[in-house]
Amino acid sequence: MDNLIDLLQWPAMLVTLIAAWLVGSRTRGKRCAGFICFILSNILWVIWGWHSHAWALIVLQLGLFLMNLRGTRKNAVPAKS
Repeated sequence: MDNLIDLLQWPAMLVTLIAAWLVGSRTRGKRCAGFICFILSNILWVIWGWHSHAWALIVLQLGLFLMNLRGTRKNAVPAKS
C-alpha cells in the first residue's frame, strides 16, 4: 500500500498540469473544468502529503483548494458587463 501512495504523486502532478492548461482557456466551461481538476489535484496532493508527512504541502493545498473553489464559483456564472 505504501508503494501505491508513493506513486500517487505522479497522477497528482499530471492532473495539476492538465488543470493549469484548462484554466488558461478563454472558454468558461474549460476554465471551470480546470478548477475542478485543480480541486482533484489538491485532494491527491493532500493524500500523498499526509503519507509523506509533508505538512507544509498539506497546508498549501488547503489554501489552494479554497482559491480553486473561488475560481470555480466565479467561472460558473457569466461575467457581468
